Amino acid sequence: MARLSIRIDLGPDHRLGPGKVRLLEAIAEHGSISGGARALGMSYRRAWMLVEAMNRGFGAAVVESQAGGRAGGGARLSDLGTEIVSAYRAVEQAAEDATAAALHRLTAACRVGQANTET
Repeated sequence: MARLSIRIDLGPDHRLGPGKVRLLEAIAEHGSISGGARALGMSYRRAWMLVEAMNRGFGAAVVESQAGGRAGGGARLSDLGTEIVSAYRAVEQAAEDATAAALHRLTAACRVGQANTET
């Protein structure tokens, strides 16, 4: 089945797509940038660079660090980070709803084309 992959160009050198959103969700789930990165098979450095790029692009922190200490440090999404994930997922759902029939037709056309090449 065909599926959409949404990338939103918000400005020059400022994009939001499925990878950055998955990273934010993983940080929220695991309570740290390093935990989120590990869950996605990504290096901590790459995750940190993506978070910093989002911070610059949105002009505010999307992830807030929590100080270390006895309980250890970590990170969580800021209110902005939570809103970004929510808004992106809403755009994604609206796009999927709006394109479901067309994607189904494209998938069917691929199957027809594949069947014709196998004979």
